[in-house]
Amino acid sequence: MRSSFVFVLIAPLFVVAAHAADLEHGAQVFRKCATCHMVGPDAKAKLGPPLNGLIGRKTGSIEGYNYTDANKNSGLTWDDETFTRYIKDPKGVIPDTKMSFAGLKDDDDIKDLLAFLKQFKADGSK
Repeated sequence: MRSSFVFVLIAPLFVVAAHAADLEHGAQVFRKCATCHMVGPDAKAKLGPPLNGLIGRKTGSIEGYNYTDANKNSGLTWDDETFTRYIKDPKGVIPDTKMSFAGLKDDDDIKDLLAFLKQFKADGSK
């Protein structure tokens, strides 16, 4: 009985550790995005806008990037939940977006990608 009680107390610690973000893996996942997007101090618009300072930013708000009206007028602000929904199904979240990416399906890939992107402030510094 006592060993069961101890397991119940410490089991959540292992669950938290198993779900910690992996920045290296996030950088690898970002390679799928890098065809169209950049991050870092020298980031600029490519086919898509730079992703520096993404969290907390309103969709369609990078000056000088030619967004669709759907993206500019979505009324969304990027946060963890919005990004997660969007990256799973971009056209499902913002219909008529020009982002042609089919989406990421693996929750760990998404979590790690998000952690990787969160490193970059609006100016591209970490």
